[in-house]
Amino acid sequence: MSSLQVLDLSINNLSGSLPQCLHNFGDSLLILDLRRNTVEGSIPQTWTNGSKLLMISLSQNKFQGRLPRSLAKCIMLKALDFNNNQFKDTFPSWTHEEKYEFPSLQIFDLSYNSFTGGLPLKFFQYSNSSRLESANELTYIDVTSSFVLQNSLLNLEWDFDYSYAIIMTNKGVVTIYMKVQEVFTALDFSSNRFVGNILESIGNLNLKGLHLLNLSNNILTGHIPQSLRHFVNLESLDLSQNMLFGEIPQQLTQLTFLASFNVSNNHLVGPIPQGRQFNTFPSNSFEGNLGLCGSPLTKKCKNYEVSLPSPSTPEESQDSGSPFQFGWKIFLIGYGFGLVVEVTIGHIVSARNQDWLMKTFKMRKLERGFI
Repeated sequence: MSSLQVLDLSINNLSGSLPQCLHNFGDSLLILDLRRNTVEGSIPQTWTNGSKLLMISLSQNKFQGRLPRSLAKCIMLKALDFNNNQFKDTFPSWTHEEKYEFPSLQIFDLSYNSFTGGLPLKFFQYSNSSRLESANELTYIDVTSSFVLQNSLLNLEWDFDYSYAIIMTNKGVVTIYMKVQEVFTALDFSSNRFVGNILESIGNLNLKGLHLLNLSNNILTGHIPQSLRHFVNLESLDLSQNMLFGEIPQQLTQLTFLASFNVSNNHLVGPIPQGRQFNTFPSNSFEGNLGLCGSPLTKKCKNYEVSLPSPSTPEESQDSGSPFQFGWKIFLIGYGFGLVVEVTIGHIVSARNQDWLMKTFKMRKLERGFI
């Protein structure tokens, strides 16, 4: 099948291992979706040179071992989803060593595996942020493919639009995003065994469009870097269940779009930042840190002087829409200092309702989505 463009075998009862000939599909393959099966074993280690793959989803299977090093040749990837498997690797440090670039990668999910080593955030230092500056917020990630059927009687051409949709854990619940805008970037490395510090240099990465960052349930140590304040579009930040220490940087109050923040179950101390979005976070966002004090916790700060952030600048007070477009409900959330953030949220379900949702969604042409 050297002309195959979309291979979607998702949500079936497929078992066994992947055939070693998987890489023989050729340069035409754009979409590879095998999510929600029971496929096991390793992924074939050979991949096509100059691959045009835009999306790979192998999530919710039983894959094991290491990821194929030849995956670094898929430099056109926009979405890479390996969550809920049994991988054991240090991905993607080997891509950095080879100096491969992934200028279009937006969705990157390694959650619920056994990846080890340092955080792979330097993987994004070659990212091309120009697409974020020029992208139209009303443009969505999709793939348009076409094919022609010709014989002695017919000459037919089909066009097929494949919209990217994803499931990610956001704000503690399983969230379905039916469409994802071109400006959206999400990184989920949670529930692995990553170690080491979150370096201050993280703020120097080309991640201007980062909206979701989940590093929870790892073995991370050190301080929370002040440079996270540079991710000005960040809406969800989860650093919970690690071994972080020190104070929560007051500079994080500059993240004026931050709607969800969780640093619970670490070793943090000192006053919780006050003002703006931090006035909206519940107490369970900070629980499990015996040294923290201040609102919304009941423990008062006795030996700390809590400084409030400076008033909003006009640039910080501008309204902005979330990069998601779902058509369910729109919530207008008023924050302190006159900031109004318009967040578009849709199709949010808890993990316990996921099976019901999957069955319902499958009846609605699930084969066209990446969920």
